Amino acid sequence: MTDNDIIKLFWDRDEQAISRTEEKYHNYLYKISVNILYDEQDVQECLNDTYLSVWNSIPPNSPKAFKAYIGKIIRNISLNKFKSERTKKRGGGQVKDVLCELDECVSTIFGVEDSVNEKELTALIEKFLLSQPKQKRNLFVKRYWYMDSIKEISLEFMSEAKVTAILCRMRKDLKIILETEGFNL
Repeated sequence: MTDNDIIKLFWDRDEQAISRTEEKYHNYLYKISVNILYDEQDVQECLNDTYLSVWNSIPPNSPKAFKAYIGKIIRNISLNKFKSERTKKRGGGQVKDVLCELDECVSTIFGVEDSVNEKELTALIEKFLLSQPKQKRNLFVKRYWYMDSIKEISLEFMSEAKVTAILCRMRKDLKIILETEGFNL
C-alpha cells in the first residue's frame, strides 16, 4: 500500500489507516523512539500516541512526505517523554550524548518561543548540510536526527573513531558558520 493510499484512508476516517501505517512503518517508528528512550514500555506508549496524533492531524493536514511526517511526530513525542521522565530521574538512550555534542555549536542561541531565530538557524543548518558530501550528511542526520549511537553508525559506515572525528569536525565547522552569521554562542 502506498503512502497516498494510507493518507486517503485517514481522510476517509477508515480505521484501517492506523493498522496500515503500523504494518508499513512500525520498525521505522520504533527505532526512532527506542534510540531516544531505551524503555520498551515508554516506546510502546509513544507509538500509540503517534498513531493517535496522526489520526487527529489527518485531516486537516495532508502530508507530502508521510514517512517524514510520522517520523517527526514520534520523535517529538519521544523527546517530550524523555524530558518528562528525566525530571523523574529516569531516561536513557542517546539523547543526553547527542544534546551534549550539539551543545558545542547550538547551545543557547535562541529561546523556544523565538521562531524567527529558529527558522534562521534551521536554514543555516540545512545550507551547511547541503554543502557536505552525502556520506557526511548521512552521518550527521543519523546521529543528530535519528539519535543513532556512534557504534550503530560505525557498523554501517566506518570505524567508531572515524565517525567520531568526522562528527566533531562537522560540529566545529557548523559552529564557525553560525558565529559568522551572527549567532552568539
